[in-house]
Amino acid sequence: MTRLDALEAQSIFIFREAFAQLRKIAMLWSLGKDSNVMIHLARKAFFGRLPFPAMHVDTHRKFPEMYAFRDQYAKEWDLDLIIEDCPPIESTDPTLPPAARSAARKTEGLRLALAKHGFDGVIAGIRRDEEPTRAKERFFSPRGTDGAWNVREQPPEFWDQYNTALTPGAHVRIHPILHWTEMDIWAYTQREGIPVIPLYFSKDGKRYRSLGDQDITNPVESDASTLDEILAELAVTKTSERSGRAMDHESEDAFERLRTAGYL
Repeated sequence: MTRLDALEAQSIFIFREAFAQLRKIAMLWSLGKDSNVMIHLARKAFFGRLPFPAMHVDTHRKFPEMYAFRDQYAKEWDLDLIIEDCPPIESTDPTLPPAARSAARKTEGLRLALAKHGFDGVIAGIRRDEEPTRAKERFFSPRGTDGAWNVREQPPEFWDQYNTALTPGAHVRIHPILHWTEMDIWAYTQREGIPVIPLYFSKDGKRYRSLGDQDITNPVESDASTLDEILAELAVTKTSERSGRAMDHESEDAFERLRTAGYL
């Protein structure tokens, strides 16, 4: 079994465990490379079709290429797609720095969507290697009734035993690709032939490594215009994956405050 085979097998196990143990789940689809790998894994786990909705919590500030991708592949992959709007920025914490406050709209949008649909499990495509706060996560992460994350009171996870016990009104965040790296995502995308949004490929000496809202996401310098070139670049780069995310360059605790409040 190769590394990618082992990663795939564990992720599929996590998908099936979540579906078996929780009453009503949905998968968040942010339209980026990690989300698209998750959809591919879930389709493998459930014999070609997701048995739960894919949900896009929409800020209406994504790149046009991302919306075009969503519209095309929601149909092609036969997704039960839910689109929920985010509230205006005025509803977020005014003490946050500007980019973090803009990103916080997704936190409130997700909270409203959970209340509307009654999901007790939400599948999200975060990875430990993306950002130090995410490195503290569990595969099955219980959240309070307000969606908040208590990093100091997380259940242990030994021998693939996951805690799905909930208090009334709470939910679990499930992270099937938590153990993957950026390199793994691209190697698996190449091996499996998963579609890729063109923004990830170099144009005029720049490309996006991480996709978010247009107003708070910037490209990085890169000449990588193919999957082979992306993999070669990642093998030697010293630049972080989220270097193009504006909120990662704001106050030191901004991202942790967002995560504690329920941000992905």
